[in-house]
Amino acid sequence: MTDLTRTPDDFPRRPLGSTGLAVTPVCVGGGPLGSMPALFGYDVSAERGTQTALAALTGPFNFLDTAAGYSDGESERRIGAALRRIGGVPEGFVLATKVDRDFTTGDFSGEQVRRSAEGSLERLGLDHLPLVYLHDPEHISFAEGMAPGGPVETLLELQREGIVGQLGVAGGPVALMAEYLRTGHFSALITHNRWTLVDRSAGDLLDEAVSLGVGVVNAAPFGSGILAKGPAQFTKYAYRQADEEVLRRIRAMEEACATHGVPLAAAALQFSLRDPRITSTIVGVSRPERIAESARLATWDIPEELWETLAPLTAPKEFWIW
Repeated sequence: MTDLTRTPDDFPRRPLGSTGLAVTPVCVGGGPLGSMPALFGYDVSAERGTQTALAALTGPFNFLDTAAGYSDGESERRIGAALRRIGGVPEGFVLATKVDRDFTTGDFSGEQVRRSAEGSLERLGLDHLPLVYLHDPEHISFAEGMAPGGPVETLLELQREGIVGQLGVAGGPVALMAEYLRTGHFSALITHNRWTLVDRSAGDLLDEAVSLGVGVVNAAPFGSGILAKGPAQFTKYAYRQADEEVLRRIRAMEEACATHGVPLAAAALQFSLRDPRITSTIVGVSRPERIAESARLATWDIPEELWETLAPLTAPKEFWIW
Protein backbone atom coordinates (compact mmCIF):
# COMPACT_ATOMS: atom_id res chain seq x y z
CA MET A 1 0.00 0.00 0.00
CA THR A 2 1.19 3.51 -0.78
CA ASP A 3 1.77 5.57 2.36
CA LEU A 4 -0.49 8.59 2.32
CA THR A 5 0.19 11.92 3.99
CA ARG A 6 -0.92 14.08 1.12
CA THR A 7 -1.55 17.76 0.65
CA PRO A 8 -3.94 19.15 -1.98
CA ASP A 9 -1.06 19.76 -4.39
CA ASP A 10 -0.27 16.03 -4.45
CA PHE A 11 -3.42 15.28 -6.45
CA PRO A 12 -2.92 16.96 -9.82
CA ARG A 13 -5.79 19.05 -11.11
CA ARG A 14 -7.11 18.25 -14.54
CA PRO A 15 -9.13 20.40 -16.92
CA LEU A 16 -12.81 19.46 -16.82
CA GLY A 17 -13.57 19.42 -20.52
CA SER A 18 -14.14 22.93 -21.86
CA THR A 19 -15.47 24.34 -18.57
CA GLY A 20 -12.29 26.19 -17.70
CA LEU A 21 -12.38 24.47 -14.31
CA ALA A 22 -9.53 22.32 -13.02
CA VAL A 23 -10.36 19.51 -10.61
CA THR A 24 -8.73 16.66 -8.75
CA PRO A 25 -9.28 13.07 -9.94
CA VAL A 26 -11.47 12.39 -6.90
CA CYS A 27 -14.59 14.44 -6.22
CA VAL A 28 -16.25 14.25 -2.82
CA GLY A 29 -19.92 13.31 -3.11
CA GLY A 30 -22.15 15.32 -0.77
CA GLY A 31 -25.25 13.14 -0.84
CA PRO A 32 -24.52 10.96 2.22
CA LEU A 33 -23.34 13.86 4.39
CA GLY A 34 -26.85 15.30 4.20
CA SER A 35 -28.29 12.05 5.64
CA MET A 36 -30.17 9.86 3.19
CA PRO A 37 -31.19 6.83 5.27
CA ALA A 38 -33.66 5.55 2.69
CA LEU A 39 -30.77 5.03 0.24
CA PHE A 40 -27.78 4.39 2.47
CA GLY A 41 -29.43 2.77 5.50
CA TYR A 42 -28.10 5.10 8.20
CA ASP A 43 -28.61 8.60 9.57
CA VAL A 44 -25.99 11.34 9.63
CA SER A 45 -26.33 14.06 12.27
CA ALA A 46 -26.14 17.71 11.27
CA GLU A 47 -22.85 18.23 13.08
CA ARG A 48 -21.27 15.11 11.60
CA GLY A 49 -22.40 16.19 8.16
CA THR A 50 -20.94 19.66 8.65
CA GLN A 51 -17.66 18.22 9.93
CA THR A 52 -17.54 15.95 6.88
CA ALA A 53 -18.09 18.96 4.62
CA LEU A 54 -15.28 20.78 6.46
CA ALA A 55 -12.95 17.84 5.85
CA ALA A 56 -13.89 17.87 2.16
CA LEU A 57 -13.31 21.62 1.81
CA THR A 58 -9.91 21.51 3.50
CA GLY A 59 -8.65 18.09 2.40
CA PRO A 60 -6.64 16.71 -0.52
CA PHE A 61 -9.39 17.08 -3.14
CA ASN A 62 -10.63 20.37 -4.60
CA PHE A 63 -13.98 19.15 -5.92
CA LEU A 64 -17.26 18.71 -4.00
CA ASP A 65 -20.54 17.67 -5.57
CA THR A 66 -24.01 18.10 -4.09
CA ALA A 67 -27.59 18.72 -5.23
CA ALA A 68 -30.58 20.80 -4.25
CA GLY A 69 -32.64 17.66 -3.80
CA TYR A 70 -30.28 15.72 -1.54
CA SER A 71 -32.19 15.28 1.72
CA ASP A 72 -34.52 18.15 0.80
CA GLY A 73 -31.58 20.56 0.68
CA GLU A 74 -29.92 19.34 3.88
CA SER A 75 -26.66 18.46 2.12
CA GLU A 76 -26.39 22.04 0.87
CA ARG A 77 -27.32 23.44 4.28
CA ARG A 78 -24.52 21.50 5.96
CA ILE A 79 -22.01 22.50 3.29
CA GLY A 80 -23.17 26.09 3.73
CA ALA A 81 -22.57 25.83 7.48
CA ALA A 82 -19.07 24.51 6.80
CA LEU A 83 -18.39 27.35 4.37
CA ARG A 84 -19.37 29.90 7.01
CA ARG A 85 -16.94 28.33 9.48
CA ILE A 86 -14.00 28.70 7.10
CA GLY A 87 -15.01 32.03 5.60
CA GLY A 88 -16.21 30.90 2.17
CA VAL A 89 -15.13 28.66 -0.69
CA PRO A 90 -11.34 28.12 -0.65
CA GLU A 91 -9.43 29.56 -3.58
CA GLY A 92 -9.30 27.11 -6.45
CA PHE A 93 -11.98 24.89 -4.97
CA VAL A 94 -14.83 23.77 -7.24
CA LEU A 95 -18.25 23.39 -5.63
CA ALA A 96 -20.86 21.89 -7.92
CA THR A 97 -24.58 21.45 -7.34
CA LYS A 98 -27.64 20.35 -9.29
CA VAL A 99 -31.11 21.71 -9.99
CA ASP A 100 -33.88 19.28 -9.18
CA ARG A 101 -37.54 18.68 -9.78
CA ASP A 102 -40.03 19.26 -6.98
CA PHE A 103 -40.06 15.88 -5.26
CA THR A 104 -43.58 16.36 -3.93
CA THR A 105 -45.36 17.42 -7.11
CA GLY A 106 -42.95 16.17 -9.78
CA ASP A 107 -42.77 19.68 -11.27
CA PHE A 108 -39.67 20.05 -13.44
CA SER A 109 -40.64 23.25 -15.20
CA GLY A 110 -38.41 26.19 -15.96
CA GLU A 111 -39.89 27.99 -12.96
CA GLN A 112 -38.97 25.05 -10.73
CA VAL A 113 -35.41 25.06 -12.06
CA ARG A 114 -35.08 28.74 -11.14
CA ARG A 115 -36.50 28.10 -7.66
CA SER A 116 -34.09 25.19 -7.25
CA ALA A 117 -31.05 27.30 -8.19
CA GLU A 118 -32.13 30.18 -5.97
CA GLY A 119 -32.64 27.78 -3.08
CA SER A 120 -29.11 26.43 -3.58
CA LEU A 121 -27.67 29.94 -3.44
CA GLU A 122 -29.47 30.60 -0.17
CA ARG A 123 -28.54 27.30 1.49
CA LEU A 124 -24.90 27.48 0.43
CA GLY A 125 -24.61 31.19 1.24
CA LEU A 126 -23.28 32.05 -2.22
CA ASP A 127 -24.13 34.58 -4.91
CA HIS A 128 -22.83 32.46 -7.80
CA LEU A 129 -22.83 28.76 -8.64
CA PRO A 130 -19.76 27.84 -10.71
CA LEU A 131 -21.05 24.50 -12.01
CA VAL A 132 -24.70 23.42 -12.06
CA TYR A 133 -26.09 20.18 -13.47
CA LEU A 134 -29.57 19.45 -14.74
CA HIS A 135 -30.30 16.54 -12.40
CA ASP A 136 -32.09 13.33 -13.37
CA PRO A 137 -33.93 14.66 -16.44
CA GLU A 138 -35.17 11.12 -17.08
CA HIS A 139 -38.20 12.08 -14.98
CA ILE A 140 -39.48 14.12 -17.94
CA SER A 141 -39.24 13.63 -21.68
CA PHE A 142 -36.39 15.10 -23.68
CA ALA A 143 -38.93 17.28 -25.49
CA GLU A 144 -40.15 18.66 -22.16
CA GLY A 145 -36.60 19.30 -21.03
CA MET A 146 -35.82 21.27 -24.18
CA ALA A 147 -39.18 23.05 -24.53
CA PRO A 148 -39.39 26.87 -24.70
CA GLY A 149 -39.36 28.17 -21.14
CA GLY A 150 -38.42 24.70 -19.88
CA PRO A 151 -35.55 23.47 -17.71
CA VAL A 152 -32.70 23.82 -20.21
CA GLU A 153 -33.79 27.22 -21.48
CA THR A 154 -34.06 28.45 -17.89
CA LEU A 155 -30.58 27.18 -17.07
CA LEU A 156 -29.26 29.10 -20.07
CA GLU A 157 -31.03 32.22 -18.79
CA LEU A 158 -29.47 31.75 -15.34
CA GLN A 159 -26.09 31.43 -17.04
CA ARG A 160 -26.61 34.65 -18.99
CA GLU A 161 -27.64 36.39 -15.77
CA GLY A 162 -24.37 35.38 -14.12
CA ILE A 163 -26.06 33.30 -11.45
CA VAL A 164 -24.73 30.05 -12.91
CA GLY A 165 -21.36 29.44 -14.50
CA GLN A 166 -20.87 26.19 -16.37
CA LEU A 167 -23.74 23.84 -17.19
CA GLY A 168 -23.75 20.08 -16.90
CA VAL A 169 -26.22 17.22 -17.09
CA ALA A 170 -26.34 14.40 -14.55
CA GLY A 171 -28.47 11.32 -14.80
CA GLY A 172 -28.89 7.66 -15.53
CA PRO A 173 -30.06 6.50 -18.97
CA VAL A 174 -27.05 6.72 -21.25
CA ALA A 175 -29.05 7.32 -24.45
CA LEU A 176 -30.87 10.26 -22.87
CA MET A 177 -27.65 11.73 -21.50
CA ALA A 178 -26.18 11.57 -25.00
CA GLU A 179 -29.20 13.45 -26.39
CA TYR A 180 -28.62 16.29 -23.97
CA LEU A 181 -24.90 16.42 -24.74
CA ARG A 182 -25.64 16.73 -28.47
CA THR A 183 -27.51 19.99 -27.87
CA GLY A 184 -24.16 21.69 -27.28
CA HIS A 185 -25.45 23.40 -24.12
CA PHE A 186 -23.57 21.27 -21.61
CA SER A 187 -19.85 21.22 -20.86
CA ALA A 188 -19.88 18.56 -18.12
CA LEU A 189 -21.52 15.16 -17.61
CA ILE A 190 -22.16 12.98 -14.57
CA THR A 191 -22.93 9.34 -15.26
CA HIS A 192 -23.50 6.98 -12.34
CA ASN A 193 -23.34 3.24 -11.69
CA ARG A 194 -22.77 2.61 -15.40
CA TRP A 195 -18.97 2.52 -15.59
CA THR A 196 -17.72 0.21 -12.86
CA LEU A 197 -15.83 -3.03 -12.45
CA VAL A 198 -19.04 -4.93 -13.15
CA ASP A 199 -21.13 -2.64 -15.41
CA ARG A 200 -19.66 -1.11 -18.58
CA SER A 201 -22.87 0.22 -20.13
CA ALA A 202 -21.68 3.85 -20.31
CA GLY A 203 -18.71 3.15 -22.57
CA ASP A 204 -20.17 4.68 -25.73
CA LEU A 205 -21.43 7.69 -23.75
CA LEU A 206 -17.95 8.35 -22.39
CA ASP A 207 -16.53 8.22 -25.91
CA GLU A 208 -19.13 10.63 -27.22
CA ALA A 209 -18.67 13.06 -24.34
CA VAL A 210 -14.93 13.22 -24.94
CA SER A 211 -15.45 13.72 -28.68
CA LEU A 212 -17.70 16.69 -27.88
CA GLY A 213 -15.21 18.25 -25.46
CA VAL A 214 -17.47 17.52 -22.48
CA GLY A 215 -15.82 16.87 -19.12
CA VAL A 216 -16.75 13.46 -17.70
CA VAL A 217 -17.40 12.87 -14.01
CA ASN A 218 -18.08 9.25 -13.06
CA ALA A 219 -20.22 8.68 -9.98
CA ALA A 220 -20.90 5.61 -7.85
CA PRO A 221 -17.74 3.61 -8.69
CA PHE A 222 -18.74 1.28 -5.85
CA GLY A 223 -22.13 0.51 -7.40
CA SER A 224 -23.76 2.19 -4.39
CA GLY A 225 -21.80 0.06 -1.94
CA ILE A 226 -21.36 -3.53 -3.05
CA LEU A 227 -17.96 -2.90 -4.70
CA ALA A 228 -16.69 -1.35 -1.47
CA LYS A 229 -18.24 -3.58 1.20
CA GLY A 230 -18.31 -6.81 -0.77
CA PRO A 231 -21.32 -9.06 -1.47
CA ALA A 232 -21.13 -10.75 1.94
CA GLN A 233 -22.20 -7.47 3.53
CA PHE A 234 -24.23 -5.84 0.77
CA THR A 235 -26.08 -7.51 -2.09
CA LYS A 236 -27.57 -4.54 -3.94
CA TYR A 237 -26.10 -2.91 -7.02
CA ALA A 238 -27.34 0.64 -7.65
CA TYR A 239 -29.91 0.22 -4.88
CA ARG A 240 -31.44 -2.87 -6.50
CA GLN A 241 -30.96 -6.50 -5.57
CA ALA A 242 -28.13 -7.80 -7.74
CA ASP A 243 -28.59 -10.85 -9.95
CA GLU A 244 -26.93 -13.99 -8.63
CA GLU A 245 -24.58 -14.10 -11.63
CA VAL A 246 -23.47 -10.54 -10.88
CA LEU A 247 -22.91 -11.47 -7.24
CA ARG A 248 -20.84 -14.47 -8.31
CA ARG A 249 -18.62 -12.28 -10.44
CA ILE A 250 -18.16 -9.72 -7.68
CA ARG A 251 -17.20 -12.49 -5.26
CA ALA A 252 -14.58 -13.62 -7.76
CA MET A 253 -13.31 -10.04 -8.03
CA GLU A 254 -13.06 -9.79 -4.24
CA GLU A 255 -11.11 -13.06 -4.08
CA ALA A 256 -8.72 -11.91 -6.81
CA CYS A 257 -8.13 -8.63 -5.00
CA ALA A 258 -7.49 -10.43 -1.71
CA THR A 259 -4.89 -12.61 -3.42
CA HIS A 260 -2.95 -9.46 -4.28
CA GLY A 261 -3.54 -7.74 -0.94
CA VAL A 262 -5.73 -5.09 -2.56
CA PRO A 263 -9.09 -3.98 -1.12
CA LEU A 264 -11.96 -4.46 -3.54
CA ALA A 265 -12.81 -0.78 -2.95
CA ALA A 266 -9.36 0.31 -4.13
CA ALA A 267 -9.73 -1.63 -7.37
CA ALA A 268 -13.26 -0.30 -7.88
CA LEU A 269 -12.17 3.31 -7.42
CA GLN A 270 -9.02 3.01 -9.48
CA PHE A 271 -10.89 1.30 -12.31
CA SER A 272 -12.53 4.68 -12.82
CA LEU A 273 -9.47 6.78 -12.01
CA ARG A 274 -7.27 5.02 -14.57
CA ASP A 275 -9.70 5.64 -17.46
CA PRO A 276 -8.31 8.59 -19.48
CA ARG A 277 -11.81 9.62 -20.54
CA ILE A 278 -12.85 10.34 -16.97
CA THR A 279 -11.69 13.59 -15.40
CA SER A 280 -12.95 12.98 -11.88
CA THR A 281 -14.71 10.23 -9.92
CA ILE A 282 -17.31 10.96 -7.25
CA VAL A 283 -17.01 9.14 -3.95
CA GLY A 284 -19.82 9.76 -1.48
CA VAL A 285 -18.74 10.33 2.13
CA SER A 286 -20.58 10.62 5.44
CA ARG A 287 -17.72 10.85 7.96
CA PRO A 288 -14.69 13.18 8.02
CA GLU A 289 -12.27 10.23 8.08
CA ARG A 290 -13.68 8.97 4.78
CA ILE A 291 -11.79 11.74 2.98
CA ALA A 292 -8.41 10.31 3.99
CA GLU A 293 -9.67 6.79 3.38
CA SER A 294 -10.68 7.72 -0.18
CA ALA A 295 -7.24 9.18 -0.76
CA ARG A 296 -5.63 5.95 0.43
CA LEU A 297 -7.80 3.87 -1.88
CA ALA A 298 -6.96 6.19 -4.77
CA THR A 299 -3.23 5.66 -4.27
CA TRP A 300 -3.11 1.97 -3.35
CA ASP A 301 -0.51 0.07 -5.36
CA ILE A 302 -2.33 -2.29 -7.71
CA PRO A 303 -0.32 -4.72 -9.87
CA GLU A 304 -1.12 -4.90 -13.56
CA GLU A 305 -1.85 -8.61 -13.36
CA LEU A 306 -4.82 -7.90 -11.09
CA TRP A 307 -6.41 -5.74 -13.79
CA GLU A 308 -5.88 -8.58 -16.25
CA THR A 309 -7.70 -10.94 -13.88
CA LEU A 310 -10.58 -8.54 -13.23
CA ALA A 311 -11.26 -7.60 -16.85
CA PRO A 312 -13.11 -10.80 -17.90
CA LEU A 313 -15.19 -10.77 -14.70
CA THR A 314 -17.31 -7.82 -15.76
CA ALA A 315 -20.93 -8.82 -16.17
CA PRO A 316 -22.11 -9.61 -19.72
CA LYS A 317 -24.46 -7.08 -21.32
CA GLU A 318 -27.55 -9.09 -20.52
CA PHE A 319 -26.86 -8.53 -16.81
CA TRP A 320 -26.46 -4.77 -17.06
CA ILE A 321 -29.61 -3.55 -15.35
CA TRP A 322 -30.18 -0.49 -17.48
